[in-house]
Amino acid sequence: MKNSTLNYFLINCMAALFMVIFSCSNLFAGAWTMEKGNSYHRFAANYYFADKEFDNNGNSRAMASNGEFRDFNLNYYMEYGIIDQLTAIASIYYKDLRKEDDRFIYDTRGTGDFDLGLRYQLYSGTIGIVSVQGLIKTSEFYDKDDALPLGNGQEDYEVRLLYGRSLWSIIPGYINLESGYRWRTDKPSDEFRYLIEVGSDLGSQLYTRAKLDGLISAGNGANQVDNYGNPTATFEYDLTKLDLTIGCKLNKKLGLELGYTSPLYGESTAKGDTWTLALSFQP
Repeated sequence: MKNSTLNYFLINCMAALFMVIFSCSNLFAGAWTMEKGNSYHRFAANYYFADKEFDNNGNSRAMASNGEFRDFNLNYYMEYGIIDQLTAIASIYYKDLRKEDDRFIYDTRGTGDFDLGLRYQLYSGTIGIVSVQGLIKTSEFYDKDDALPLGNGQEDYEVRLLYGRSLWSIIPGYINLESGYRWRTDKPSDEFRYLIEVGSDLGSQLYTRAKLDGLISAGNGANQVDNYGNPTATFEYDLTKLDLTIGCKLNKKLGLELGYTSPLYGESTAKGDTWTLALSFQP
C-alpha cells in the first residue's frame, strides 16, 4: 500500500491537537486495570453507514454502482479484575449488514468476531500507569464464505503497550496512549495500531472523551479487492477515525453514552460515519 503522506500526518496532528484542547469517561479502560473482583460492562448499539470509500491513494469517492453499505450492530464489552494488576477483557458483536447497489442487494445477520484478552499493569507511579495487553480475535461464529461476510473469517493476535495518566492536578480528566501490532492469519495484512484518548468530567454527572484511533496496514497481505464483499473488511487498508463521546452518570453504577465516529483518512476501505448509544454498568 502507499506510504502515509504529509497530509495524512498533518490531519493526525490537527485532530490530536483538537482533542487535547477541546475534549475530554471514567477510567475503566485504557492502561488502567480493574481491582480484584470488580467488573465493568458496556452494552452498545452502533449504526454505521457509508456511500463513499477511500481509494488506494487515500482519495474519497462514491462507491461503485451507486453502492451503499449499512452495519447495524449490538456489542457487549466486559472487563473483570482477576487481581488488581490483571484484568480480563471480552467483546462480542451481533451484526445486521446490508449492501446494495444498482445490481445487487446483500443481507447478512449473525454473531461477528469475538475478542478475548488480558491487560497486565507493569508500573504504577507518579508519572502514570504503564500496562501491556494481549488479545485474540476469533471468527468461529460466522461463515467467511457468505456473500456479505461479517468479517474476514480469520484469527488475529495482538500485543499492545498502554500508558495512562490522570490529569486531576490540572483538570478533572485523564490521557491514555496506546500502540500495538496485530498479526492476522490468512489473506489480510498485519496492522500497526495506535490510539490517543483524552477524557474529562463535566461536573458531577456529565463526562466526555475523544479518541484518535489509527490503523496502518503492514503491507504484507493479499493485495486484492473484493468488490462484492464487506467494504469495511478489505485485505489491506489504512484508517484513522475520530471518536467523540458524551456521557451521563445516571447513578453510581449506570452511565448512558452518545457517541459519533467519523473517518479522517483512509486507504482501500469504506468511508462512513458511526452513531453509538451505549449503557455502561459497574456492579
